[in-house]
Amino acid sequence: MGIELLSLILVVILFGCLALGLWVGFALIAVGLAAIMLASTAPAELVFGTKVWGALNIWDLTALPMFIWMGEILFRSRLSSDMFSGLAPLTGRLPGRLLHANIFGCALFAAVSGSSAATTATVGRMSVPELTRRGYDDRMIIGTLAGSGTFGFLIPPSIILIVYGAATEQSIARLFLAGIGPGLLLASLFSGYTMLWALTHRDKMPAAEPATSLGDKLRAVILLGPTILLIIAVIGSIYAGLASPTEAAVVGVLGALILSALGGSLNWESTWGALRGATITTCMISFILAGAAFLTVAMGYTGIPRALAAWIGEQGYSTNMLLAALVVFFIVLGMFLDGISIVVLTTSVILPMVLAAGIDPIWFGIFLVLVVEMSQITPPVGFNLFVLQSITGRSIFEIARHAFPFFLLLVLATAILTLFPEIALWIPQTMLAR
Repeated sequence: MGIELLSLILVVILFGCLALGLWVGFALIAVGLAAIMLASTAPAELVFGTKVWGALNIWDLTALPMFIWMGEILFRSRLSSDMFSGLAPLTGRLPGRLLHANIFGCALFAAVSGSSAATTATVGRMSVPELTRRGYDDRMIIGTLAGSGTFGFLIPPSIILIVYGAATEQSIARLFLAGIGPGLLLASLFSGYTMLWALTHRDKMPAAEPATSLGDKLRAVILLGPTILLIIAVIGSIYAGLASPTEAAVVGVLGALILSALGGSLNWESTWGALRGATITTCMISFILAGAAFLTVAMGYTGIPRALAAWIGEQGYSTNMLLAALVVFFIVLGMFLDGISIVVLTTSVILPMVLAAGIDPIWFGIFLVLVVEMSQITPPVGFNLFVLQSITGRSIFEIARHAFPFFLLLVLATAILTLFPEIALWIPQTMLAR
């Protein structure tokens, strides 16, 4: 059977399974079974058992449930409301004023949760009613929140970076450090756009509120203190070489439990809810990783990745042309799949040609996450859109329209990262070279 026909059959099986509503993990396993049965005489059951056990029996993956658990604990604590209350007095003098609380609030919460959906939901539940009550424009309330909620994928500790690192055998510590520069770039772009919009749409901004006193600003800093300390404890321990990502995740969980206890929100109900939520999410991601690991080895039997990489090489594409094509490919794929599924589904096929083009796999991980972030705010399957629909009651397509400027800013950030790869690579090269 020719590779072209085999590829077509596997694509039909994959999208057929997804269209039937089959779980992504099952769909990946089904495609892997079909690939081995059609292209090889290898015993599928032995390949499945060996590869899945090897893929999940990785020490670095231990950080995954711990960071998810940390985010679940904080989601149920007072830390999020204190964080928003602390940011409000500090953003009052910026053009756009409290709209920046969405951007900076998402950036801070992303640095302690690792989840895009959790970041959007947590900040949105506090900010949307408050900003609406104060008369801010609905388009910018929803747009800044939808765009900034994607920070959960990029700013460490990022769950999707752990998944990418495990799938590609890259250093999770390096990936975490590489995500800091692009995360700051995105926050700056979003904040700059918000200021520009506020200056050119003064008629849509509410009346200025009374200036905050020095005492209010000091109290705001105090409210932000626990969040900042937790970020320093988790990311700083990796920076300083005191802890691996897994050990830093344990520090994060202990810190989250302490902050939750000090805030009075640690009880049996919240503890059980956090543990249950973390278990469900971890099992879901692990099942997808198992299916992806099996599909990866199955694709090796078919020879499709090698043939595709060779075909790309024969086209004579430059590195920038290849990356531009991948951006379009991932944007289209992101309309139908969630971010983690995109990463584990495509890595086995895409990575060989990326490495053949001389692209740094750490840099490509950040590039991939930036593009996957776009899928969070593109209909019909944009998780941030679903979260905001539940908060605001607006339609998916209306929310997507409000988020479109921030989608374009994500595209701009991807272009900037391509032109200046040092934005992602400088920190890990500098810090881990010591």
